[in-house]
Amino acid sequence: MLKKDRYKAFVEYFSTHNPDAQTELNYGNPYELLVAVILSAQCTDKRINQVTPALFERFPEPESLAASSVEEIFSYIRSVSYPNNKAKHLLGMAQKLVAEFDSTVPEKIEDLVKLPGVGRKTANVISSVVYHNPAMAVDTHVFRVSNRLGLTSRATTPLAVEKQLIKYLPKDTIAIAHHWLILHGRYICVARKPKCEICPITYFCKYFEQKYKAKPVEKT
Repeated sequence: MLKKDRYKAFVEYFSTHNPDAQTELNYGNPYELLVAVILSAQCTDKRINQVTPALFERFPEPESLAASSVEEIFSYIRSVSYPNNKAKHLLGMAQKLVAEFDSTVPEKIEDLVKLPGVGRKTANVISSVVYHNPAMAVDTHVFRVSNRLGLTSRATTPLAVEKQLIKYLPKDTIAIAHHWLILHGRYICVARKPKCEICPITYFCKYFEQKYKAKPVEKT
């Protein structure tokens, strides 16, 4: 199957079967989403959703978070991965947000990545989810699934994956395609043992073609 046909099949399937895909992180405004995404690095959304209610109650806006301390923030997020670093990032992010962006989460990628704890992936999440821009955030799920499906080829870095996906996906599907890939990777195309036996899109999956389809019998 040609790459353009895989993209066509990918968009057609998920547009029909998951047209309203969205992040599984719980948030009420852009500031809360930014905090949640920073916390979610190398941690499950389920764990973050357990931590953020108390965190957001104590720090409902950037100003209160900026006026806090690493030690206090740590006490609310101690159960997530790398809580020390993330506490420092959240404090620095809030202080910069208040001082340089009038407490408003910026839209531009180049502004977002100036915030402590915000890399390109997090910036793309905010840009696409909050501002509905055609930005593709590449996490481990997106990286793995796009390569397995054959949507990307010889892409060895997240940026390479991002560029290929943006190049071939219809512009109006880029933001939601991020969620399609994440959710498929989280529940079906898992890292160690993908659930190909229950996967509904094996008909255009390059991984499935190469690993499971019977090889043609050689003529003698």
